[in-house]
Amino acid sequence: MPDRAPVPNLRTVFDEHARYVIRTLRHFGVKEADVEDVAQEVFVTVHRKLPEFEGRSKLRTWLYSICLRVASDYRRRAYVVRERPTSSPPVDDGERSGAEPDATLESRAFVQKLLEALDDDKRAVLVLYEIEGLTMREVAEVIGCPLQTAYSRLHAARDLLREAWQQSEKDSP
Repeated sequence: MPDRAPVPNLRTVFDEHARYVIRTLRHFGVKEADVEDVAQEVFVTVHRKLPEFEGRSKLRTWLYSICLRVASDYRRRAYVVRERPTSSPPVDDGERSGAEPDATLESRAFVQKLLEALDDDKRAVLVLYEIEGLTMREVAEVIGCPLQTAYSRLHAARDLLREAWQQSEKDSP
């Protein structure tokens, strides 16, 4: 049996993968105001389960499966309001004037809106394959379904996104 690579420590996992975890959580429907708290939940789970990581899959694939479960739990309890009122609005440090729209922000919001229209299974496959670049075999492993089911969900998700895109094109002036 070939030797496994040593299991990295939590600090290394966090330093190397925190951005991926946060991005993945956003794609899985975690609201911006909650993403850091939910990411913390992911890394608490990683801390607890890291000694059990056997290295049979890539560390990144293992992290995505944890993100998927934590995000799913988050969406189930999303009815709880987490916003906190403040006495003054936040100050915008941006260099844009109010007349210049942030196209990047608008594009991200539009993509997020499209993703929210998908059910959890289709969204997970689409995010992991199209956005995160996992292979379909890795996607199937992360979400725990047969490979053909993963392909079927990806095809259905693409069809639904195409329909939503076409509808938005019709609706815009």
